[in-house]
Amino acid sequence: MSFPEGFLWGGAIAANQVEGAWDEDGKGMSVADIATYKPHVDVKDYAAHVAVSTEAIEKAMADTDASCYPKRRGIDFYHRYEEDLELFAEMGFQVLRLSIAWSRIFPTGEEETPNEAGLAFYERVFQKMRKLGIEPLVTLSHYEMPLALAVKYNGWTDRKVIDCFVRFCHTCFVRYKDYVRMWLTFNEVDSIIRHPFTTAGIIPDRCGGRELACCYQALHHQLVASALAVKDCHGVIPGSQVGCMLTKLTTYPRTCQPEDVAATQQKNLDNLFYSDVMVFGEYPRLAMRRLEKEGIAIEMEPQDLGILREGCVDFVSFSYYMSMTESVDPEAERTPGNTVLGVKNPYLPSSEWGWQIDPVGLRISLIELYDRYRRPLFIVENGIGNRDVLEADGTVHDPYRIDYFRRHFREMEKAVDAGVELMGYTSWGPIDLVSASTSQISKRYGFIYVDADDLGNGTYDRYRKDSFYWYQKVIATNGQDLD
Repeated sequence: MSFPEGFLWGGAIAANQVEGAWDEDGKGMSVADIATYKPHVDVKDYAAHVAVSTEAIEKAMADTDASCYPKRRGIDFYHRYEEDLELFAEMGFQVLRLSIAWSRIFPTGEEETPNEAGLAFYERVFQKMRKLGIEPLVTLSHYEMPLALAVKYNGWTDRKVIDCFVRFCHTCFVRYKDYVRMWLTFNEVDSIIRHPFTTAGIIPDRCGGRELACCYQALHHQLVASALAVKDCHGVIPGSQVGCMLTKLTTYPRTCQPEDVAATQQKNLDNLFYSDVMVFGEYPRLAMRRLEKEGIAIEMEPQDLGILREGCVDFVSFSYYMSMTESVDPEAERTPGNTVLGVKNPYLPSSEWGWQIDPVGLRISLIELYDRYRRPLFIVENGIGNRDVLEADGTVHDPYRIDYFRRHFREMEKAVDAGVELMGYTSWGPIDLVSASTSQISKRYGFIYVDADDLGNGTYDRYRKDSFYWYQKVIATNGQDLD
């Protein structure tokens, strides 16, 4: 078994979790800039961490202090990007997945003219990456839409936001066409149901008691916008590739009881619904029937279905952190995962945050997705959050992280050997960053340690962990040396 020639190894970050500089060089506020660190909330209570209201938004907008808002600080990538990119290159990265902060280019989302300082920043980043031989994989919307669009339009529930996003995308395609050939439209597009404000700027108390209906209407607008962006990108950048990005929430039946199997089937179909639309260019009949039975009617313009058909993605990317099980038993113990709750699997260990560790599930996911879509796949997020210790000599010993990746890479190999067309792999958080769900930095993912705590204290200096050198060797041998 082996990884194919040309397989892309690297890592993945998001602007709102690393950049900082939230109010510099003309950047507008994003939905991420109001996310607060909640030290007294259980780290497993994701609903409480991502909860938002009109009152909370107004309070955050009036607060110019970054101390309570970790995503305003990030890890200072905005000023340290050269150092960080050089560390990635030292590891041997061939690809880096990163995002462009929409509000750094269009501060409110509605400007006709983009902010040149924001455009110039990303151009400098891409130029540095080219010098280092690192190819960009750019996410256009990664939980950082302009806050002004959320406040004015209740986010993506309003169709006007489609035009704002398409203008932003076109601006990026034209400006960066010489640097970027691989793009993703929406990060974890399915997450709109789990955290609608973070994903789509939807403010629940403005939905008139019909939050779920708002989510599906907003989702439709995002799917149309994605299809328009795919078509535009192909026109502006010949040979470019645009992918979708799904949270792969692989779910097993808790038992072989037929009712558990049926509940599991529905959960997996719900998870794949989003990528089905983006790959096949049409809504699945079963999903639309389910929405109809739930009293949810999506408003569409006559041209929308044609737009979806003409804007199918070129490849399928996904995040994979854990699996879960499903059961109809109301007493079944539930455990958190990637902003979801699932029935606990007694055969799997869990992280401190409750995420169950299942390397074999990654192989199962790869085979399932490839068999379903017959498109190239790209694993763009995978990793484990741990509490690391920076020793007095500047070292960080993290054998648990090495073991996690080793076991997942072996399962990736098996999937490739089975015939899966896998483009590449980007670990989530190659450098410590601010957690998307809990706004912590102590939940560390990186091969590189950042000397900062959850309150923003520290030097922000970077240190190579043991896993840094291990991943360096993995990349150098194209995954052959995992010892």
